[in-house]
Order: sequence, then C-alpha cells, then structure tokens
Amino acid sequence: MAEDAPDWEFKERDIVILRELARDPQISSRELTDVLDAEYDIDVSHVTVSESIRKMRDAGVFREAIIPNEDYFIFGLFEFKFNPEHFADEWHDAMTYIRDSKNTLLYFLSDGEYQWKSVMMFPSRNAESRWIHEFYKEHGKVVSNIRNSVMTNVLKFASEPELFDTLSETKRR
Repeated sequence: MAEDAPDWEFKERDIVILRELARDPQISSRELTDVLDAEYDIDVSHVTVSESIRKMRDAGVFREAIIPNEDYFIFGLFEFKFNPEHFADEWHDAMTYIRDSKNTLLYFLSDGEYQWKSVMMFPSRNAESRWIHEFYKEHGKVVSNIRNSVMTNVLKFASEPELFDTLSETKRR
C-alpha cells in the first residue's frame, strides 16, 4: 500500500533533471547532459546524469508508467462506497483486488463518502461492465456502491516541469 517517502537529499542538479524529464521523458542522458550545460551551467558527464536518474528511480523519487493513448482504451473514474457492516472482515481482499487488477492505472484513498477511488482502463465498455460485475460477485459485501464515470477526452496527463522547483523550496522549510 502506501510506501514511506523516499529518503533523498535533493541537489539542484536532481531537481533540474526531474524538470527536464517531465518536459521530455524520452530525452537521452547525453542530450540531458547538453541541456544541463547549456541552460543551467551544470557541467557533468552523461554517465553521472544516467546514474543520478537510476538512483532517484531506485529510491522511489519518481515513478515511471506507460500510459496508452486513449484511442486504444476507455478510461473511467471509479469510486467505491463502503458497507460498514462487512468492512472489518472484507476490506483487505477488496482493496487488493482493485490495486492488483490489470485494469487499474491509479488507485488512491480519499475522504468523504466514497473513500476508495481508481482510474481504470478497459478495451471496451463491455469489458468495463464485466469487471464491475465480477467485482460485485467477489467483494459485494464490503462495497455498497460503485460510482463510475467515463473519462472522455483525456486532455492532459503530465507533470509540469516547474512543479519540481517546489522540491528546492521544501528543502528550505
């Protein structure tokens, strides 16, 4: 489930690397080395850049995911409302079922009436309907309702490079 926050001491170079990877996830370490030098006056080898990326990835500083184009799959926002009567005995298996489903792209907990939420992807509406049916068969005791919304026209799925500037602000707090 929730992992501990990475134990990472950010250098300015790390923040710039994350910013540039967010701008272009396919950039090579050699190209990134050139950008660091030309735009940020940071002189390091491509081996150092590659090693920094690997260490940050291994430490959990960022995650990588392959997100298919929405023309290939339909995306849905699923919200799960609990049946408190069976929660204590059934919650873990249901949560694991959702988390480990091949259809789950993003799974998170929230407050409010619908406390589990996931962004899921399916090859068709029929496949989505079958998943909901199977979920209710397996875990209907713990969930009193699933609210699902079709996500039409995914217009943005990216981290803005400037967001990483807040990491250096966090260091100063």
